[in-house]
Amino acid sequence: MITLTDSAIDAIKFAISQTCEPANGLRIKVEAGGCSGFQYHLGLDSESRDGDTVIETGGVKVFIDSASQPHVGGMTVDFTTGVNSPGFIFDNPNARENCACGKSFG
Repeated sequence: MITLTDSAIDAIKFAISQTCEPANGLRIKVEAGGCSGFQYHLGLDSESRDGDTVIETGGVKVFIDSASQPHVGGMTVDFTTGVNSPGFIFDNPNARENCACGKSFG
């Protein structure tokens, strides 16, 4: 369903190791908003919830709620430390258009 690059896996593992709260994975949620209609919300989470799909890759769990699942199927998540746009990058085949910031899609 979702592919994480090695760079994204390393970034998630680092974030989990630095948090004071219990966490063992990344939650990806899609909500209405942003410049193009939908936006990604990311956060660390400790467990799955009812209706979640859980993907485990490279020792990292990704939690996706049922409402977000249709929007992220086939997506690749990368992480960059580039000066111009550090952070997670989403290559989403479901997006008809993307915002210039890369954080929202339609």
